[in-house]
Amino acid sequence: MSCKEFPVAHRPVPTRLALALLGILAAAPALAQDATPDSASPATAQASTLDTVIVTGTRVSDRTVAESQSPIDILTPEALQATGTTELATALARALPSLNFPRPAVTDGTSAIRPAQLRGLSPDQVLVLVNGKRRHVSALLNVNGSIGRGSSAVDLNAIPVAAIARVEVLRDGASAQYGSDAIAGVVNIVLKGSETGGSLAVDLGQYSAGDGTQHQISGNTGLRFADDRGFVHVAGQVGQQDATNRAGPFQPFTPTTLPNQGNNPGLGEVAYIYGDPKVDAAAVSANAGFDFNENFGAYATAMASNRDITSYAFHRSRNHSGQGELLAQFYPDGYVPEIAMLSQDRSLVAGLKGGNDAGWNWDVSYNYGYNHIGFQTRNTINYSLGTASPTVFYDGALEYTQNVVNADLTKTLDWGLAYPATLSFGAEYRREKWNQSPGAPASYSNGGAQGFQGFTPTNSGHFDRDSYAVYAGLEADFTDKFSAGIAGRYEDYSDFGSETSGKLSARYAFTDAVALRGTVASGFRAPSLSQQHYQVVTSNYNGALDRFFDSGTFPATSPAARALGAEPLQAETSLSYSLGLVLQPVDRLYITIDAYQIEIDDRIVLSSNLLVGENPAAQQRLEDLGINGVTALRYFNNAIDTRTRGVDVVGSYDVALDSGSLTFTAGYNYNKTEITRIAPNPEVLNELGATFWRVGRDEQGRIEEGFPRDKVTLGANWNLQRWGFTLGATRYGEFTTRVSESGNPALDQTYGAKWTVDASASFKPSDQWTLTLGADNLLDEYPDRTIAANANHNQFPYSSQSPTGFNGAYVYGRIAYKW
Repeated sequence: MSCKEFPVAHRPVPTRLALALLGILAAAPALAQDATPDSASPATAQASTLDTVIVTGTRVSDRTVAESQSPIDILTPEALQATGTTELATALARALPSLNFPRPAVTDGTSAIRPAQLRGLSPDQVLVLVNGKRRHVSALLNVNGSIGRGSSAVDLNAIPVAAIARVEVLRDGASAQYGSDAIAGVVNIVLKGSETGGSLAVDLGQYSAGDGTQHQISGNTGLRFADDRGFVHVAGQVGQQDATNRAGPFQPFTPTTLPNQGNNPGLGEVAYIYGDPKVDAAAVSANAGFDFNENFGAYATAMASNRDITSYAFHRSRNHSGQGELLAQFYPDGYVPEIAMLSQDRSLVAGLKGGNDAGWNWDVSYNYGYNHIGFQTRNTINYSLGTASPTVFYDGALEYTQNVVNADLTKTLDWGLAYPATLSFGAEYRREKWNQSPGAPASYSNGGAQGFQGFTPTNSGHFDRDSYAVYAGLEADFTDKFSAGIAGRYEDYSDFGSETSGKLSARYAFTDAVALRGTVASGFRAPSLSQQHYQVVTSNYNGALDRFFDSGTFPATSPAARALGAEPLQAETSLSYSLGLVLQPVDRLYITIDAYQIEIDDRIVLSSNLLVGENPAAQQRLEDLGINGVTALRYFNNAIDTRTRGVDVVGSYDVALDSGSLTFTAGYNYNKTEITRIAPNPEVLNELGATFWRVGRDEQGRIEEGFPRDKVTLGANWNLQRWGFTLGATRYGEFTTRVSESGNPALDQTYGAKWTVDASASFKPSDQWTLTLGADNLLDEYPDRTIAANANHNQFPYSSQSPTGFNGAYVYGRIAYKW
């Protein structure tokens, strides 16, 4: 394809300033483990990476990271692999100070498909792209007590790490450029493409406690054909992860608590499974392109993954719900229901692109995404069926489908400026579908399967919507020192209306060593189809009350929710500001500092559990609608406004050595979210009593204090011709959990800050082979123990909100071969 190019060497920003901005890589506790090639010095190899041309947050064809008007992190596949994990989301959390990825347990589907949050915001307020195209979200809606409660997020772990060329993380609002969801930022996963050669790796690891064994085989290879006019790159991985369990033995914490009552096992017995799920996973991808001539080409990307995940519900005692006689024939010692999920993920992007010597470039694409999650409950029983009850139930399925048609055009404009300006504009059509399918009758009848009741035909449905968007932008380098951009987008949804967003950005280089950048952006997030339509009645556990109850999640437009004051959902809207410095105070020292503020109005949250079973007036309202047997009810609502303020500081220092390279890195994120407004209760909730609230104090705590307020990463990376060593340390700040309205606020708990240390060593016996041995959380650090009153009688000794997880040290080895 032909277009007017301006080589990086001729751009207005020197290479050393590019190095400064790419100090963002310092967020990673460890960088590439492979030795520097013999043919290139460490400085040369680093510079060639630091001048990377970005495709995120800009329509300019040759914009480098150094020239970006917004902070962008670039993570290489070596940096991801150096974290020791085989999960993409976990690797990103260890590499980025502003990303949080806790490992919740006993939260049904959320234990299996875990959401990540950027800058402390909701997981569905960050947009994920693959090769610049919108990635579809998971069909799962997180409705239990975890970070990201109420969100449907992209399942990052469905993407094979072996396929990734780099990850670009735009830490800035970008709804004007990409549409809904891009309030906190954008994660763009760029796949390997025209690269030839390939690699094959085998990973094996285990936690120091002796469980959680993981093994994975991964590989990728690429080839070019038709005189280098075409390429195809394929990648895949297959692996297994065993469950972990950190449940403690049952211990009564008050004189009146007796063992073997209600849901409790025997005194001193470990009956729960509290940790990571069991996972069998496989994923493949193909990325291809073909240039028919210099002005016209085609491309396609396809991905598929299957993840069979088994997580665990609350333990049921040997006389749970007074069913001792029946359980003696099935589970005489009690049982732990297993929630099995088969998540099938598929995607296809195909497009045509071209350009000409007049400066026009165009791209037209079709984007299909699909996620289907089938549920089973195993090792369980439906009490109402007696001895005829099966022990395995099909519970139904959730399904999300995305179809997007997109057209982008750009035109370079010679206005006599330092460099030609870039005008961009385009249009997009998106159709979304979300389905909730019923399970087998035995899974939901008369109380249903214990642990996870099936979806009923009444609760099921098929829902869809259309949206149209038009957008435009203009970027220009007005002088050798000053560049700026403006973008706007109008989007119309068939189910709630339209939104308009805009963005202004600018960058000024005072000298080669100091540059200032800033943005102002409005944004929005459309309520997801699942938030608008998900409906289920299932068994929940209230730790404050120490008992189970049947909780119903109802759509805001349903008669049940409207009877308790619900209103139709509207879009969230945001206004964000950022201001940053790029510094090179001395040679080889590079620092970036970016402060930000994000205000979100009408933020969508899931209400507290409205305990209608304990309120005769509320019960009567539901019975008048023919709804019986629900002891608690909740619904989504635009209940709060929030303000998030924070700062990112990252830096790197490269030490000149005669042989090899030594790099020190550091990163810091401070982030504080405050709820600035809670919408007044609907009058009906005020009439029903003081425990009926739009948003519970436990959910308020998750939003304001449920994640670390600050995070520090430190790293050292020493590469020699045959050896490589990495050492990283991460400090996760304190976080707090709050009890709900039905609990005692004196039992709120703040968990202290924790340091974890990661280390690895690699040896290259030849240019093709690399042998690596490493440990994550080398010092076997655990979070603070949960106080007895909140620990379910010591059976949940650690918080699921812990950003480090609570599995302890993980030791791994890797054998890699490349060609």
